[in-house]
Amino acid sequence: MASSLAARQAATLARLYSSKPAAQAASLVQRRGLSGAADHHGPPKVNFWQDPMSPSKWKEEHFVIVSLSGWGLLFFSGYKFFTGGKKNEEEKLAEASH
Repeated sequence: MASSLAARQAATLARLYSSKPAAQAASLVQRRGLSGAADHHGPPKVNFWQDPMSPSKWKEEHFVIVSLSGWGLLFFSGYKFFTGGKKNEEEKLAEASH
């Protein structure tokens, strides 16, 4: 076991001190695999107020905000529509006395 460890260390040292330092330095440089945050894939995204009729072109965060606002408006207006017509009898009595 000690001999295999010594052999690995010798091989590593031989690789480090080889006669091709430029080629070896290039092999030791870390590559930036999937970290391409600056790479744009597809058409550029725009603010929703710049192109309001094309949601596919909107920025993701703008699409989320507009979608949640729309669903909120839909639920609230539905709630008001279905429950707004019912008034309490006390309100009717107060209106009649004026």
